[in-house]
Amino acid sequence: MSEVENGVGSIKIANEVVGIIAGLAATEIEGVAGMSGGIAGGIADILRKNNLSKGVRVEVGETEAAVDLYTIMKYGVKIPEVSREIQENVKRSIESMTGLDVVEVNVHVQGISFEDEEAEEEEEVEEEETEEVEVPRVR
Repeated sequence: MSEVENGVGSIKIANEVVGIIAGLAATEIEGVAGMSGGIAGGIADILRKNNLSKGVRVEVGETEAAVDLYTIMKYGVKIPEVSREIQENVKRSIESMTGLDVVEVNVHVQGISFEDEEAEEEEEVEEEETEEVEVPRVR
């Protein structure tokens, strides 16, 4: 927990708040499918915006923070470029919102998501099936 004293009193920022900021900043980047809650039974749990502090580990000192992000990337993205964008956005967001100096943002890619391609393929199959099944309504 970060604590700052000023002339009026103190300001305390909980570690989970820093984690939520980091998770939201990471998922804002195009190419990130979600955050990974860990590997359970060989399958990564993809966590979306409803649970932003999962897949995020933070260490917060009095004036500094270090962040580890466990991500799932979308298939076809350039992982090093997306990871760099995540690092920059997370660092910028935490520093601007909390005043903490972010010393590390480590991105751990835990998996690849094929959701978009699978959804498009399913839609195409459904359209084809609908066209084939059409029966004239009048004789």
